[in-house]
Amino acid sequence: MKRGGILHPELSAHLARLGHTDTFVIGDVGLPVPPGVARVDLAVTLGVPGFAEVLDAILAEIEVEGAVIATEAAGSAAGALLDARVPGAETVPHEEFKQLTGQARFVVRTGETTPYANVIVRCGVPF
Repeated sequence: MKRGGILHPELSAHLARLGHTDTFVIGDVGLPVPPGVARVDLAVTLGVPGFAEVLDAILAEIEVEGAVIATEAAGSAAGALLDARVPGAETVPHEEFKQLTGQARFVVRTGETTPYANVIVRCGVPF
């Protein structure tokens, strides 16, 4: 058994397969997942697990090169959280954000109910 880190086997496998410039999404419970994009569904109930918990666990395991968030998140609780965790993220209108999720390797669905608690993460390399 792993001692720590991501214990969810499906999520761990998806993260391990990521390469430089690959993107994936961490989203709230209501973010639509486009057909053909893998979904790792962590939602248990509304609010569980929360977006921040999932984001922090994943960020501890990967190298981030960039991120994209919805412009509408600006000034919201989700926007403040995202600014602190992924500073310098590109912003796009929410409708465009949803279109960009179609290019992601997978989407992690949390139980989060805060509007615009979504991020597209682009992987970097640790050297």
